[in-house]
Amino acid sequence: MRTQVGDKFGRLTVVELIPAIDGKNPKARVRCDCGTERIVQRGALKFGHTSSCGCAKRELLSNHARRHGHASDYRAPRFWSRTYSSWVNMKARCSNPKTRKFHLYGGRGITFCDRWRDFKNFLADMGERPEGKTLDRWPDPDSNYEPLNCRWATPKEQAANTRRTHVGS
Repeated sequence: MRTQVGDKFGRLTVVELIPAIDGKNPKARVRCDCGTERIVQRGALKFGHTSSCGCAKRELLSNHARRHGHASDYRAPRFWSRTYSSWVNMKARCSNPKTRKFHLYGGRGITFCDRWRDFKNFLADMGERPEGKTLDRWPDPDSNYEPLNCRWATPKEQAANTRRTHVGS
């Protein structure tokens, strides 16, 4: 089946077919149900890899954050609370190989405790993230993220708690 103008893929409707350059990667201009237009590869539509402009993922993440009262009505990650952002980033560092610093965390076997899979438990154990502080694995920077090995720390405290400063201690 060939993709045609008017075809619907998830939230996306094809509004224009863009020919392939050198016979590779034909594209399509699509309009999302939210009104955003994008150019995407037709194969990504056909095989289900792309089904929205990104609004579906933002809504999903936002709904999870709002359930805990840690996101504003703007429904975008940049409006998450500092505490919620720390939790999301901790989980990504440990479990998402596509995260920029995965090799320093999950790639070295650093994980987070099962209890912290739920944001409510993380919040109950750590409390709100204070201004100017971030999540630090302390006293053991080589151990996992868990209640007895984490604190909110200043950049100076974190600089004193690295693998380099713990070698041989």
